[in-house]
Amino acid sequence: GEPAMPHRSERRWRDVARSTGLLTEDGGVRPTIFTEMSALAARTGSLNLGQGFPDSDGPAWVRQAAIDAIRAGANQYPPGPRIPLLRRAIADHQQRHYGLQVDPDHEVLVTTGATEALAAAILALCGPGDDVVTLEPFYDSYAAAVALAGASHVAVPLRLTDEGFRLDSAALQAAVTDRTALIVLNSPHNPTGMVLTPTELTVIAEVARRHDVIVITDEVYEHLVFGALAHLPLATLPDMAERTLTISSSGKSYSLTGWKIGWIIGPRALVSAVQTVKQFLTFTTGAPFQPAIAAALANDEFPRWLAGDLARRRDLLVAGLRSLGLPVYVPDGTYFVIADAAPWGAASGLELCRRLPVEAGVAAVPVSAFCLPDHAGPFRDLVRFTFVKDDQTLSAAVQRLAGWAGRGDAPAS
Repeated sequence: GEPAMPHRSERRWRDVARSTGLLTEDGGVRPTIFTEMSALAARTGSLNLGQGFPDSDGPAWVRQAAIDAIRAGANQYPPGPRIPLLRRAIADHQQRHYGLQVDPDHEVLVTTGATEALAAAILALCGPGDDVVTLEPFYDSYAAAVALAGASHVAVPLRLTDEGFRLDSAALQAAVTDRTALIVLNSPHNPTGMVLTPTELTVIAEVARRHDVIVITDEVYEHLVFGALAHLPLATLPDMAERTLTISSSGKSYSLTGWKIGWIIGPRALVSAVQTVKQFLTFTTGAPFQPAIAAALANDEFPRWLAGDLARRRDLLVAGLRSLGLPVYVPDGTYFVIADAAPWGAASGLELCRRLPVEAGVAAVPVSAFCLPDHAGPFRDLVRFTFVKDDQTLSAAVQRLAGWAGRGDAPAS
């Protein structure tokens, strides 16, 4: 007989999987590219330059503060919006670094990492019939959250220039319409390492004001900007604080990614809308980690040192990749560097990344994984490597790649 039509709930998850490029030909759901590459790295004993997590922990004194909190009894549910000590520390951080005045009682919500903040905000503020505009490439959870909300994802590709990746102002202006409910930004940007300039932010602000759009900014790499550049939050621009939700976390700035302490900051009405959704996701998070991160946020020494050390490690990896004949886009921030693998002649960055762990003992991630399924063309040959590893690992990875290319295992160029 005829096969049964799938139930609407089954169609729903298939739509989400399809929108993120994870629906397989036989109707299953494949793991994310990060899960796939990390599993392949573990299976092959490869050096994992794919997934962006540090190979050393954050400050010992911050970790000790969490231990002390456990011993002091911080082991039960904290309040839903999180402990006042941490909310005040987040508000103080915004004022100290950016001159933003934030009410810790009503304009700060602590979340289980930035990913939850993004999901809760998107679910709270858009739905069927709405457009959500992002830059492309984009962090993969954006597409999933938009699909779960039933909204349409409109991606604006970044321009590849001699100076690296840049905002396409004309494309953004064309993409934002009266159907647009949200613009989701990420700067410093994963995967490209681009930092939006004041001029680019001004264009975005003008578009948002003209169309009365809320902007969600993902600023988890806010302190990991290199050289003379500085991160500028969109909320600091004229009339933007009232329509901007700023998201960040402690994981990247303090090398404590497993603690999953993030936050969202914005006008009271918008934060309340996000909290309405967030309280039914995880409700609360990491009781002993909250006072430890509150203490960490009052001390800027570690993030400042980390940014300088990451810039040095970036330069080490960039030099190594260039020595292998790969064009490299030098990042202004984050954990990542993008290389163009076209000189190695692989069919695509994805095909190359699936070969490298097996043949070279190094794992990386294709930039196409950060694009809508039918948008990957301009980025198909690009590969993301992380430099948030120690010098020995980075040097060994370059040596392995050089040996692989020298043996003739690399695709012919």
